[in-house]
Amino acid sequence: MNPETWVEQHGDALYRYAMSRLNDASACEDIVQETLIAALQASDGFRGESAERTWLIGILRHKLADHLRKRCRELPLTADDEGDAVVDHLFVPNGHWRQAPRQWQADAGALADNREFWQIFARCRDALPQRQAALFTLRTLEDVDQESLCQEFEVSATNLWVLLHRARTRLRVCLEEHWFGTDPA
Repeated sequence: MNPETWVEQHGDALYRYAMSRLNDASACEDIVQETLIAALQASDGFRGESAERTWLIGILRHKLADHLRKRCRELPLTADDEGDAVVDHLFVPNGHWRQAPRQWQADAGALADNREFWQIFARCRDALPQRQAALFTLRTLEDVDQESLCQEFEVSATNLWVLLHRARTRLRVCLEEHWFGTDPA
């Protein structure tokens, strides 16, 4: 392990990973710097059980989660936390879809490797209300468990489920409009 080469060898990968979660260049630069400082401080604890980059990304994931938690806690409640007209218009009063979502004809493996798809996904995620985007990213992309999120953000499991449902539904509508080429309404 050679900390002097971390920026050269892993800096771009760490930055890209952070951007895939935040899409905020300034915040990503800060978080990557924090990651490298934390890694330097913890370098004696690196046992070589994983690749150096894997270890650094693990530290980065914790830094990203901390950033998203802080950002989410600081957000005021908005009208989107209480109701969501974008999502609500997709359902009839009894809770069923007005029009069932269409099956996406896409190869998940190909999408996972498609840079343009991830750019559209990031734009769609960034269009979410901030609280929904942060909770979606923590739960779905960073795999923070539900119980931890409920405790940290002082929401019930039901409210967390509703916020995640709204985020996923908004993402679906946006991806259908901007990637899959269907009319969501």
